[in-house]
Amino acid sequence: MNDTPQQSLAAAARARGVALSALSRMLGRNQAYLGQYVNRGSPRVLPERERRMLADFLAIDEALLGAPPPPGDEVAVPWLAVRAAAGTGQVPDERVLRTERLPRAALRGAGVAPDAASVIAVTGDSMAPTLKDGDRLLVDANARRVVARGGIYVVRRGDAVVVKRLVPVGDAIEVRSDNPLWPVERVLPDDLAVIGRATLLLRRL
Repeated sequence: MNDTPQQSLAAAARARGVALSALSRMLGRNQAYLGQYVNRGSPRVLPERERRMLADFLAIDEALLGAPPPPGDEVAVPWLAVRAAAGTGQVPDERVLRTERLPRAALRGAGVAPDAASVIAVTGDSMAPTLKDGDRLLVDANARRVVARGGIYVVRRGDAVVVKRLVPVGDAIEVRSDNPLWPVERVLPDDLAVIGRATLLLRRL
């Protein structure tokens, strides 16, 4: 039996160690708001804005909080737990946290097949000003070959995952950062594993 949105919210809050009253204040509501939602069913349905804020903060799929299935013109793209570091890298954790609803037209315009798409978050400043800390990237897992003109890729190097600009140079690949304060590295293709190419920047204003 599936949990109700109220039960899912309460369980996610407990797992995160945060009180419903604190989450209510985060939403700009009085501190009893989510307690009433969980215990009394009022409001009956969370507004979309609040549902999204809670899903983002608690790192859960918005569908657990009562979001309707995506309409036919949208695709539920998996959001991976891994944060691709624009810097020295982080140990990958490639669980699917939740899904991000994207228009089919956006995926089509980016040339990404729905079954090859995923969303990750960026952390760090090595790719600034192109990428900012907290930006989200649409990654195409079918685009793992580094093209001659170069591009921005999500790459696994050892135990770390990074987002860098890769440019082929002879038999090697230059690993570049858009931030000029970071050095350029030259590595052999076998020294890194390309997860996919970043095809679309998803930045919330």
